[in-house]
Amino acid sequence: MISTMISTRRRLIIFGLAMIAILFACPFLPLSLWDGPAQAVAPMIFWEIRVPRVLGAFLAGAGLATCGLVFQSMFRNVLATPFTLGVSSGAAFGASLFYALGFNWSLVGLSGSALFAILGALGTTFLVFLLGRLRRSANSAEVTLLLSGVVISFFFSSLILLLQYLSDFAGLFKITRWLMGSLELMEYRVVVALLIVVVFGAVISFLNAHELNLLSAGEEFALSKGVAVVRVRWTLVAVTSLVVGAVVSFCGPIGFVGIMVPHICRILFGLNHRVLSPCVFLFGGAFLVLCDTLARTAIAPYEIPVGVITSLLGGPFFLWLLLRGEEEQS
Repeated sequence: MISTMISTRRRLIIFGLAMIAILFACPFLPLSLWDGPAQAVAPMIFWEIRVPRVLGAFLAGAGLATCGLVFQSMFRNVLATPFTLGVSSGAAFGASLFYALGFNWSLVGLSGSALFAILGALGTTFLVFLLGRLRRSANSAEVTLLLSGVVISFFFSSLILLLQYLSDFAGLFKITRWLMGSLELMEYRVVVALLIVVVFGAVISFLNAHELNLLSAGEEFALSKGVAVVRVRWTLVAVTSLVVGAVVSFCGPIGFVGIMVPHICRILFGLNHRVLSPCVFLFGGAFLVLCDTLARTAIAPYEIPVGVITSLLGGPFFLWLLLRGEEEQS
C-alpha cells in the first residue's frame, strides 16, 4: 500500500515536471522544423509574441481538458465533452453573432464577444442538461444526452452558416478564420483574463473532486453518501460554461482536447479525481501547447490553425473510443 502510494507520487512528480518542461521549452522552438539549426529569436518576438501565445495555449488547453473531465464525470460518459455536447458550438454561435452584428464594445473590461460566447455556452449547457434529464433510465439518459448534444451542435452550426452567408466579405473571413481555432493573436491581457477564469474553474473542479468521484459511480449512490447532487451539478455546469465560453471567445472552438486528455490521464493515473484534476489540468495545457507549436512550425512561415491539428488527432481518437466501447460491451 505504502509502496503503491510512493510510486504514484513519484509518477505524478515526474509527470508534472515533464509538463512544465514542455511549457518552458516550446517558446524557444525555431520558426520551422525544416530550417536546420534553431536561429536566435529577437527579444521582442520572444516576449511579445511567443511567450503570451504559449501561456495562452497552456491555459486554454488546461481549461478545455478540465471541463471535459467534469462533463464526463457528471454525465458518466467518456464521450461527453464541451465539443460533443454542443457547448462549444453554442459559444461559437454567440461570438459569431457578435461579429456578424458588427458590435465593438466591452462591459466591465470583458469584451462583448466573450460575453456573447459565455452566454451561448451557458444556455447550451443548460439545454443539453435538461434534455438529458428527460429519461430517467441510466442507459437511455446517456444516449439522450449525446444525441441532444449532436443535434444542438448541428443546429448552432447551421445558424453560424447563416450568419456567414449574411455577412460581408470582411465579416465572413473573420468568422471563418476564427471558427478554425487559433492562438496567433494572443496578448498578455487575454492571458490574464484566461488565467483568472481557468484557474477559478480548476479550483472549483478540485474542491468538488470527492463529489465527482461519487457522481461517477451514479446519482443514486452519490445521494446515499450525502451529496447535494442538484446543487453540485448546477454549480459545475455554470462554472464549466464560463470557462468554455471564455476559451472559445478568445481562441475559437478548439475541439477534442476535452475528450482525449481526460481519457489518457485515466489510463495513466486511475479514476480518483483528486489526482485526475491536477493531472488533466497540466496535461491539457501541455497538449495544446505542443499542438500549437506544431501548427506554427510545420509549414512555416505559414501557420495551420490549431483547431485543425486537434481535430486531425481527435477524430481517430474518438473513433477508437467508440470501437473500444463496443468491444467492452460485447
